[in-house]
Amino acid sequence: MIPPTLETLGRWLLILGITITLIGGIIWLIARITGWEKFPGTLRFQSGGLTCIFPILGSILISILLTVILNLLARFLNR
Repeated sequence: MIPPTLETLGRWLLILGITITLIGGIIWLIARITGWEKFPGTLRFQSGGLTCIFPILGSILISILLTVILNLLARFLNR
């Protein structure tokens, strides 16, 4: 196996960064449009000026959705 060059490594890091940014933007838009913190299965803790929101059910749904999408992509690409 040929070790990757710095150029190849840099290209992959750039692609990974852009992908993470796009996924984060999509999740942010979904949260703004749907009112993510109001989903059933969301734990919300308030104390003074601090609010912590844990969207447990939403996280599980996103995990299932991403698993299905990635499995379909893997089968489509014959890996």
